[in-house]
Amino acid sequence: MRILLATVFNYPHTGGLSTHMTTLKAGLEALGHEVDTLSFSDLPYYKQQFFAKGPSMFMNRMAPGKGILLGHKLRAGMLKDLIKKHNAEKPYDLINAQDIYATFAGLDTGIRTVTTVHGYMTYEAISRGSIRSESPEAHLLQEKEKEAYQRTSQVITVDYRIKNYIEQLAGVTGVRVHNFIDVDQFEPQTERRNELRKKFGFSTEDLFIFIPRRLTKKNGVIYPAMALPHIHKTCPNAKVIYAGSGEDEASVRQICQEKGVTDSVHFLGDIPHEVMKDYYAMSDITMIPSVHSEGVEEATSISALEAMGSGVPVIASMVGGLKEIVNHRTNGLLVEERDVQGIADAVAELIEKPTFGRELAWNARKKIEEEYSHISAATKYASIYESVLNKAVTY
Repeated sequence: MRILLATVFNYPHTGGLSTHMTTLKAGLEALGHEVDTLSFSDLPYYKQQFFAKGPSMFMNRMAPGKGILLGHKLRAGMLKDLIKKHNAEKPYDLINAQDIYATFAGLDTGIRTVTTVHGYMTYEAISRGSIRSESPEAHLLQEKEKEAYQRTSQVITVDYRIKNYIEQLAGVTGVRVHNFIDVDQFEPQTERRNELRKKFGFSTEDLFIFIPRRLTKKNGVIYPAMALPHIHKTCPNAKVIYAGSGEDEASVRQICQEKGVTDSVHFLGDIPHEVMKDYYAMSDITMIPSVHSEGVEEATSISALEAMGSGVPVIASMVGGLKEIVNHRTNGLLVEERDVQGIADAVAELIEKPTFGRELAWNARKKIEEEYSHISAATKYASIYESVLNKAVTY
C-alpha cells in the first residue's frame, strides 16, 4: 500500500504524536509498504507565517480561542492542497490523519481517510489555556471533533479511555491499538551510564531522575520539583532532569526557587528524539508524573514505554493509560497523582532496594518486547487499512 501519515501540526517536533508518526512509518516500511508524511512544516515558511499563524494570532487577540479555531481551519485548507499536489504525482491508497483537522483535509481530497486519536483535543486545549472552559469556542471545537470522528472511515485510538470518550461523544466505535516504540532503538544501555554522563557533562555520582515530558499541566511536571526536598532527605545528591518545553516551565522554575532546589534541577529544553535513548540510559529513574487536568487523562505514554524499554525503573502516576502499561511492583511503581510524599517514598524505595529496581526494569523490558513492538503495531495498522479499503470497494 501507499500510505500518507498527515497532521496539521509541525513534524517532526517534540512530543508523542511526532514520535508515533516516525515509529509507525518505520514499522510500516519494514513490512514493505510505501509511506509518506505531510505536515504544516512542509508548507513554505511564508505561508506558515502569513496565511496561518498571523491571522490566528490576530484573531486570538480580538477574541481568545477564536484564533485557535481559525488557525486550525487555515492549516487544514493548506494541508488539503498539499495532499492533492502529492497525490497527483503518485496516488495514495489511504491517508492516516493524526488529528481532526488533518482528517478534514484528507476527506476533502476524496482519498480514503482513517484517523488516529491521540488524546482529547478540546480538553487539552482548555488544559493548556488556549481555549476557555465552557466557552462557545470550546463547544465548537468539540463539535468539530464529533464531526471528524463520524465522517472518517475508521477511528483508531491509543487507549481504552479515548475509545470510550469517542463512543460517548460521537457514537462511533473505534479500534484500540495502543502506543508502541522501536524496541531496537530503545533498549537497555545502562552499562554506558557513566560514559554518557561524562559526554553530556553530568556527574557520575548523582542520582539522576529523568522527566521526559512536555512542560504542561496535564503532565504534572511541578510535582517532582515539589518532591525533591523530601527526596534529598534520603538522597542529597538527587538531581531532577527535565527534557521538554511548554507553558508550565515558569511554574516549575518558581517551585524550584521556593523549595530551594534550583541547583538540583536541570532544564534541557526540547532535545532530538534520537538523543532521548542516551538520556534514558544515563538515568537512574524515569518519572511520568501525569495528572488529571480539565478532563484530560494521560494516554498510553510513549515516554513511559521508551523508559520501560530502556531498562530503567519507572515511577508513574496512577492515571489514564499509565495504569494499563505499568503493573505496580511488577514492572514499575505507581503513585497517586499529585502525591508529593508518595513520589519521594517511591524514589527512596528504589534507592534502598537496587535489586528490586533492576527486577522492575527487567520485567518492563520483557513486557515491551512482547506487547509494544512497532512491528506488531504496524501489522495491526496495515490490517485496519486493508479492511477499510476492502469496504470501500464493496460499496
